[in-house]
Amino acid sequence: MRRMSPHAQPRSALTIAGSDSGGGAGIQADLKTFAAHRVHGLSAIAALTAQHTRGVSEVHVPPIDFLRAQLDACFDDFEIGAVKLGMLATAEVIHAVADALEAYRPPFVVLDPVMVATSGAKLLADDALDALRTRLLPLASVITPNLPEAELLLGHAIQDRDAMHAASSEFLDHGVRAVLLKGGHLGDGDDVVDIHADAYGYSDIIHVRLPVEAHGTGCTLASAVAANLCLGQSLLAACIAASDYVHRALQSGYRPGRSDILVLDHFGAASR
Repeated sequence: MRRMSPHAQPRSALTIAGSDSGGGAGIQADLKTFAAHRVHGLSAIAALTAQHTRGVSEVHVPPIDFLRAQLDACFDDFEIGAVKLGMLATAEVIHAVADALEAYRPPFVVLDPVMVATSGAKLLADDALDALRTRLLPLASVITPNLPEAELLLGHAIQDRDAMHAASSEFLDHGVRAVLLKGGHLGDGDDVVDIHADAYGYSDIIHVRLPVEAHGTGCTLASAVAANLCLGQSLLAACIAASDYVHRALQSGYRPGRSDILVLDHFGAASR
Protein backbone atom coordinates (compact mmCIF):
# COMPACT_ATOMS: atom_id res chain seq x y z
CA MET A 1 0.00 0.00 0.00
CA ARG A 2 1.29 3.47 -0.88
CA ARG A 3 3.25 5.41 1.73
CA MET A 4 4.29 9.03 1.43
CA SER A 5 6.23 11.77 3.12
CA PRO A 6 4.32 13.28 6.04
CA HIS A 7 4.82 16.66 4.37
CA ALA A 8 3.50 15.66 0.94
CA GLN A 9 0.01 16.66 -0.17
CA PRO A 10 -1.80 13.40 -0.94
CA ARG A 11 -4.75 13.14 -3.23
CA SER A 12 -8.00 13.09 -1.33
CA ALA A 13 -11.24 11.21 -1.98
CA LEU A 14 -14.52 13.05 -1.43
CA THR A 15 -17.75 11.30 -0.52
CA ILE A 16 -21.02 13.14 -1.14
CA ALA A 17 -23.62 10.99 0.55
CA GLY A 18 -25.86 10.44 3.55
CA SER A 19 -24.79 9.95 7.15
CA ASP A 20 -25.63 6.64 8.85
CA SER A 21 -26.02 7.11 12.60
CA GLY A 22 -25.44 3.37 13.02
CA GLY A 23 -21.97 3.59 11.49
CA GLY A 24 -22.31 0.72 9.04
CA ALA A 25 -23.08 2.47 5.76
CA GLY A 26 -23.10 5.89 4.15
CA ILE A 27 -20.55 8.56 5.00
CA GLN A 28 -19.25 6.51 7.92
CA ALA A 29 -18.50 3.45 5.78
CA ASP A 30 -17.00 5.65 3.08
CA LEU A 31 -14.54 7.34 5.43
CA LYS A 32 -13.54 4.01 6.97
CA THR A 33 -12.89 2.67 3.47
CA PHE A 34 -10.77 5.68 2.50
CA ALA A 35 -8.76 5.37 5.72
CA ALA A 36 -8.21 1.64 5.22
CA HIS A 37 -6.74 2.45 1.80
CA ARG A 38 -4.57 5.23 3.28
CA VAL A 39 -6.38 7.89 1.26
CA HIS A 40 -7.37 11.16 2.94
CA GLY A 41 -11.16 11.23 3.22
CA LEU A 42 -13.37 14.28 2.73
CA SER A 43 -17.13 14.41 3.15
CA ALA A 44 -20.06 16.56 2.13
CA ILE A 45 -23.18 15.38 3.95
CA ALA A 46 -26.17 15.43 1.63
CA ALA A 47 -28.60 13.73 4.03
CA LEU A 48 -28.84 12.76 7.68
CA THR A 49 -30.46 9.47 8.60
CA ALA A 50 -31.56 8.08 11.94
CA GLN A 51 -30.82 4.39 11.46
CA HIS A 52 -29.23 1.28 12.89
CA THR A 53 -28.79 -2.28 11.72
CA ARG A 54 -32.54 -2.89 11.82
CA GLY A 55 -33.70 0.00 9.65
CA VAL A 56 -34.08 3.71 8.93
CA SER A 57 -36.51 5.71 11.07
CA GLU A 58 -35.95 9.29 9.87
CA VAL A 59 -34.28 11.16 7.00
CA HIS A 60 -33.36 14.84 7.11
CA VAL A 61 -32.01 16.75 4.10
CA PRO A 62 -29.87 19.75 5.13
CA PRO A 63 -30.35 23.11 3.39
CA ILE A 64 -28.97 23.13 -0.15
CA ASP A 65 -26.85 26.23 0.55
CA PHE A 66 -25.08 24.32 3.31
CA LEU A 67 -24.40 21.39 0.96
CA ARG A 68 -22.93 23.86 -1.56
CA ALA A 69 -20.76 25.37 1.18
CA GLN A 70 -19.38 21.94 2.09
CA LEU A 71 -18.57 21.20 -1.56
CA ASP A 72 -16.89 24.56 -2.12
CA ALA A 73 -14.81 24.12 1.03
CA CYS A 74 -13.58 20.70 -0.05
CA PHE A 75 -12.68 21.66 -3.60
CA ASP A 76 -11.08 24.94 -2.47
CA ASP A 77 -8.41 23.36 -0.27
CA PHE A 78 -7.77 19.76 -1.33
CA GLU A 79 -6.45 17.92 -4.36
CA ILE A 80 -9.42 15.65 -4.98
CA GLY A 81 -8.54 12.58 -7.00
CA ALA A 82 -11.99 11.00 -7.02
CA VAL A 83 -15.53 11.72 -5.87
CA LYS A 84 -17.90 9.05 -4.61
CA LEU A 85 -21.64 9.81 -4.82
CA GLY A 86 -24.02 7.97 -2.54
CA MET A 87 -27.40 8.89 -1.06
CA LEU A 88 -28.67 12.04 -2.80
CA ALA A 89 -32.27 12.04 -1.66
CA THR A 90 -33.95 14.76 -3.74
CA ALA A 91 -33.83 16.28 -7.21
CA GLU A 92 -32.67 19.58 -5.69
CA VAL A 93 -29.71 17.85 -4.05
CA ILE A 94 -28.82 16.04 -7.28
CA HIS A 95 -28.87 19.27 -9.27
CA ALA A 96 -26.65 21.02 -6.70
CA VAL A 97 -24.14 18.17 -6.77
CA ALA A 98 -24.16 18.02 -10.57
CA ASP A 99 -23.57 21.78 -10.75
CA ALA A 100 -20.53 21.42 -8.46
CA LEU A 101 -19.11 18.50 -10.46
CA GLU A 102 -19.50 20.45 -13.70
CA ALA A 103 -17.77 23.45 -12.14
CA TYR A 104 -14.84 21.65 -10.49
CA ARG A 105 -14.38 18.67 -12.87
CA PRO A 106 -12.73 16.08 -10.59
CA PRO A 107 -10.73 13.40 -12.43
CA PHE A 108 -13.09 10.55 -11.47
CA VAL A 109 -16.70 10.30 -10.31
CA VAL A 110 -17.95 6.99 -8.88
CA LEU A 111 -21.76 6.93 -8.71
CA ASP A 112 -23.49 4.51 -6.36
CA PRO A 113 -27.16 5.18 -7.24
CA VAL A 114 -28.56 4.67 -3.73
CA MET A 115 -32.34 4.28 -3.85
CA VAL A 116 -33.39 1.76 -1.19
CA ALA A 117 -31.65 0.80 2.07
CA THR A 118 -30.86 -2.82 2.93
CA SER A 119 -33.80 -2.68 5.35
CA GLY A 120 -36.16 -1.70 2.52
CA ALA A 121 -36.46 1.99 3.46
CA LYS A 122 -36.84 4.28 0.45
CA LEU A 123 -33.93 6.73 0.17
CA LEU A 124 -34.71 8.52 -3.11
CA ALA A 125 -37.69 10.78 -3.79
CA ASP A 126 -39.86 9.90 -6.80
CA ASP A 127 -38.95 13.05 -8.71
CA ALA A 128 -35.23 12.49 -8.18
CA LEU A 129 -34.87 9.43 -10.43
CA ASP A 130 -35.09 11.45 -13.64
CA ALA A 131 -32.60 13.99 -12.29
CA LEU A 132 -30.21 11.17 -11.45
CA ARG A 133 -30.53 9.78 -14.97
CA THR A 134 -30.14 13.10 -16.79
CA ARG A 135 -27.62 14.98 -14.61
CA LEU A 136 -25.42 12.40 -12.87
CA LEU A 137 -25.14 9.42 -15.22
CA PRO A 138 -23.40 11.56 -17.90
CA LEU A 139 -20.88 12.83 -15.31
CA ALA A 140 -19.98 9.44 -13.85
CA SER A 141 -16.72 7.67 -14.67
CA VAL A 142 -18.38 4.46 -13.45
CA ILE A 143 -21.72 3.58 -11.89
CA THR A 144 -22.07 0.76 -9.34
CA PRO A 145 -25.75 -0.25 -9.16
CA ASN A 146 -27.06 -3.40 -7.56
CA LEU A 147 -29.75 -5.26 -9.48
CA PRO A 148 -32.81 -3.50 -7.96
CA GLU A 149 -31.18 -0.12 -8.66
CA ALA A 150 -30.29 -1.13 -12.20
CA GLU A 151 -33.87 -2.30 -12.76
CA LEU A 152 -35.20 1.10 -11.66
CA LEU A 153 -32.73 2.96 -13.87
CA LEU A 154 -33.45 0.80 -16.92
CA GLY A 155 -37.15 0.20 -16.31
CA HIS A 156 -37.19 -3.60 -16.56
CA ALA A 157 -36.34 -6.74 -14.62
CA ILE A 158 -32.88 -8.35 -14.60
CA GLN A 159 -33.45 -12.00 -13.73
CA ASP A 160 -30.25 -13.90 -14.47
CA ARG A 161 -26.60 -13.55 -15.42
CA ASP A 162 -27.35 -13.30 -19.16
CA ALA A 163 -29.75 -10.46 -18.38
CA MET A 164 -26.99 -8.79 -16.35
CA HIS A 165 -24.70 -8.78 -19.38
CA ALA A 166 -27.51 -7.37 -21.52
CA ALA A 167 -28.22 -4.69 -18.90
CA SER A 168 -24.55 -3.71 -18.82
CA SER A 169 -24.67 -3.25 -22.61
CA GLU A 170 -27.83 -1.21 -22.26
CA PHE A 171 -26.16 1.17 -19.82
CA LEU A 172 -23.30 1.68 -22.27
CA ASP A 173 -25.79 2.26 -25.10
CA HIS A 174 -27.38 4.99 -22.94
CA GLY A 175 -24.05 6.80 -22.72
CA VAL A 176 -22.73 5.51 -19.38
CA ARG A 177 -18.93 5.31 -19.63
CA ALA A 178 -18.50 2.24 -17.41
CA VAL A 179 -20.65 0.12 -15.13
CA LEU A 180 -19.89 -2.26 -12.29
CA LEU A 181 -23.16 -4.17 -12.01
CA LYS A 182 -23.40 -6.04 -8.70
CA GLY A 183 -24.96 -9.50 -8.84
CA GLY A 184 -25.46 -10.34 -5.18
CA HIS A 185 -29.25 -10.00 -5.38
CA LEU A 186 -29.57 -12.89 -7.83
CA GLY A 187 -29.30 -15.14 -4.77
CA ASP A 188 -28.66 -18.33 -6.71
CA GLY A 189 -25.57 -20.46 -7.07
CA ASP A 190 -22.42 -20.75 -5.02
CA ASP A 191 -20.81 -17.61 -6.44
CA VAL A 192 -21.54 -13.89 -6.59
CA VAL A 193 -20.72 -12.37 -9.98
CA ASP A 194 -20.23 -8.64 -10.53
CA ILE A 195 -19.88 -7.47 -14.13
CA HIS A 196 -17.58 -4.64 -15.18
CA ALA A 197 -18.33 -3.23 -18.62
CA ASP A 198 -16.90 -0.35 -20.63
CA ALA A 199 -16.00 0.46 -24.23
CA TYR A 200 -13.10 -2.04 -24.05
CA GLY A 201 -15.18 -5.07 -23.08
CA TYR A 202 -16.66 -7.05 -20.22
CA SER A 203 -15.12 -8.68 -17.17
CA ASP A 204 -16.79 -11.02 -14.66
CA ILE A 205 -15.57 -10.54 -11.08
CA ILE A 206 -16.39 -13.70 -9.15
CA HIS A 207 -16.34 -14.47 -5.42
CA VAL A 208 -17.70 -17.33 -3.36
CA ARG A 209 -21.09 -16.42 -1.93
CA LEU A 210 -20.90 -15.92 1.84
CA PRO A 211 -23.84 -17.03 4.03
CA VAL A 212 -24.36 -13.58 5.60
CA GLU A 213 -26.69 -10.60 5.35
CA ALA A 214 -24.71 -7.38 5.51
CA HIS A 215 -25.10 -3.62 5.71
CA GLY A 216 -23.00 -1.06 3.82
CA THR A 217 -21.55 -3.25 1.07
CA GLY A 218 -22.63 -0.95 -1.76
CA CYS A 219 -21.26 2.18 -0.09
CA THR A 220 -18.00 0.40 0.67
CA LEU A 221 -17.57 -0.96 -2.85
CA ALA A 222 -18.01 2.44 -4.50
CA SER A 223 -15.73 4.11 -1.95
CA ALA A 224 -13.06 1.47 -2.48
CA VAL A 225 -13.24 2.06 -6.24
CA ALA A 226 -12.75 5.80 -5.63
CA ALA A 227 -9.84 5.18 -3.24
CA ASN A 228 -8.11 2.86 -5.70
CA LEU A 229 -8.50 5.43 -8.47
CA CYS A 230 -6.85 7.98 -6.18
CA LEU A 231 -3.97 5.53 -5.79
CA GLY A 232 -3.45 5.46 -9.55
CA GLN A 233 -5.08 2.19 -10.52
CA SER A 234 -6.89 1.77 -13.82
CA LEU A 235 -10.67 1.72 -13.66
CA LEU A 236 -10.92 -2.05 -14.18
CA ALA A 237 -8.16 -2.75 -11.66
CA ALA A 238 -9.80 -0.40 -9.16
CA CYS A 239 -13.11 -2.22 -9.51
CA ILE A 240 -11.55 -5.67 -9.12
CA ALA A 241 -9.56 -4.56 -6.06
CA ALA A 242 -12.67 -2.95 -4.55
CA SER A 243 -14.72 -6.12 -5.00
CA ASP A 244 -11.92 -8.15 -3.39
CA TYR A 245 -11.82 -5.67 -0.48
CA VAL A 246 -15.55 -5.98 0.17
CA HIS A 247 -15.29 -9.77 0.13
CA ARG A 248 -12.48 -9.71 2.71
CA ALA A 249 -14.39 -7.20 4.85
CA LEU A 250 -17.43 -9.48 4.80
CA GLN A 251 -15.35 -12.51 5.78
CA SER A 252 -14.21 -10.76 8.97
CA GLY A 253 -17.40 -8.74 9.53
CA TYR A 254 -19.09 -8.42 12.90
CA ARG A 255 -22.52 -7.73 14.42
CA PRO A 256 -22.43 -4.60 16.63
CA GLY A 257 -26.22 -4.21 16.84
CA ARG A 258 -29.05 -6.40 18.08
CA SER A 259 -29.97 -7.72 14.64
CA ASP A 260 -28.30 -10.43 12.57
CA ILE A 261 -27.05 -7.83 10.07
CA LEU A 262 -23.29 -7.88 9.56
CA VAL A 263 -21.16 -4.72 9.45
CA LEU A 264 -17.97 -4.82 7.40
CA ASP A 265 -14.55 -5.04 9.03
CA HIS A 266 -12.69 -2.36 7.06
CA PHE A 267 -9.36 -2.48 8.81
CA GLY A 268 -9.28 -6.26 9.03
CA ALA A 269 -9.76 -6.32 5.27
CA ALA A 270 -6.98 -3.78 4.75
CA SER A 271 -4.47 -5.66 6.87
CA ARG A 272 -4.61 -8.86 4.82
